[in-house]
Amino acid sequence: MSVIILGIETSCDETSSSVLVDGAELRSNIISSQIEVHQKFGGVVPEVASRKHLENINSVIIESLEKAEVSLKDITAVAVTYGPGLVGALLVGVAAAKALSYALDIPLIGVNHLEGHISANFLAQPGLEFPLICLVVSGGHSDIVYLPNRGEYQLLGRTRDDAAGEAFDKVARAMGLGYPGGPLIDNLARQGNSQAVKFPRAFLEEGSLDFSFSGLKSAVLNYLNRSKMLNEEINRADLAASFQRAVVEVLVDKTISAARRTGVKTIITAGGVAANGELRNLLLEKAGEAGCKVFFPPLNLCTDNAAMIACAGYYKYLRGDFAPLSLNAIPGLTLGQDKY
Repeated sequence: MSVIILGIETSCDETSSSVLVDGAELRSNIISSQIEVHQKFGGVVPEVASRKHLENINSVIIESLEKAEVSLKDITAVAVTYGPGLVGALLVGVAAAKALSYALDIPLIGVNHLEGHISANFLAQPGLEFPLICLVVSGGHSDIVYLPNRGEYQLLGRTRDDAAGEAFDKVARAMGLGYPGGPLIDNLARQGNSQAVKFPRAFLEEGSLDFSFSGLKSAVLNYLNRSKMLNEEINRADLAASFQRAVVEVLVDKTISAARRTGVKTIITAGGVAANGELRNLLLEKAGEAGCKVFFPPLNLCTDNAAMIACAGYYKYLRGDFAPLSLNAIPGLTLGQDKY
């Protein structure tokens, strides 16, 4: 009998619902994006995001069921993101999932948002073998994670200040590009020279796998301010390319170092910044030199979506890892530390 997981994701500014069969057959992955709503603010406004989730959650779930050609009585379990993320946004998804679990008398599965991002790789490459090194890069996270086995996570490195995606957004805003900053900078950088502006690379103390991008962000802001004061014309494509290269080089260098240190030969990526073209190209190049293979999720599974939550939920279902109906949103939830 097939295991049919209904996935729900509302951690930030995407309301998403997905139906996944037996961990591999993706029947639907409906995403209602709030990008246009938040663009005028230059970033996500938590209260607005929560309100939009409330408006969209029911219709998104219904649409995902209809597209998958299943009914609620066919659902085996419901999986939902319960952290990390914006607390108000998370609560909308958690409340919907708990209601469905109770009404349908089916298991409730709480999924860590980062575990969901990592699991997107198994939708694209179900035959991935452990151990793995995963680079998780998004608006809120820049982590290097060691996966000795499925469901086991060891954090090897993390950001000490701005995450990579956050730095992209802030620099894009300072350059007047708009929101979200990652895709805008990536597109503009393709027209520029990544060696035009010399920006610092923060590798931190010897042997550290942590990240720090606040200094780089400040260097870009200083460059913009100095150019304005001197009335110098700025080549925005060169600036975008140089900034992006400074971020990507550090991400790739530390990921390869983690693979060498652990002896792992397979690297995967996760999160919105994993869609960045420069990151993909450089990681493929450096991993090849190190004798490692690299796998990337499809672009549509890099950003927040419920398919990745359903996938993570499927494997938790097989382990019997269910959450009680007292499940609550935990905005600061850490990877590998389920707190039911």
